[in-house]
Amino acid sequence: MANEVAWVEVVGKDGQKLKSFYGDLFGWKVEKVPGDMPYWTHNPDGGGVGAGVGQAQDGQGHVTFYVGADDPQAVLDQAEKLGGKTVMPVTEMEMVTFGLFTDPEGHVIGVVKNQPM
Repeated sequence: MANEVAWVEVVGKDGQKLKSFYGDLFGWKVEKVPGDMPYWTHNPDGGGVGAGVGQAQDGQGHVTFYVGADDPQAVLDQAEKLGGKTVMPVTEMEMVTFGLFTDPEGHVIGVVKNQPM
C-alpha cells in the first residue's frame, strides 16, 4: 500500500551496541544484512513495520522513518514543491530503492519504493 510508514531505521556510532540494545529491549530477532556493512534488520512476524539498526556511515546517530511509495522520485519532487529539500536522490541498491528529503523544518524523512508482494 502506498504512502504508509514502511520502515524505521536507528543508526549511530556503535551499530553492534544498538543491535544488542533493541534486540534485548524488544525481543527483536535481527539478521545481519549481506556484506561488510554493520547493519541488521528486524522483520516482524505477522506484519507490522520492519526496522533496521546499525552503524551510521558518518558516525552521526539518527532515527529515520521511511514511507512507501510507488514512485519515490515523484514524492521527492512534490516535497520540494511544498518547501522540502532532497538530501539524497533516489538510489537503487540490491534490495531496495529509496531517497531522502527534509521537511520545511529540516527533519529527514525517507521514501522507499513499494515492492511487489
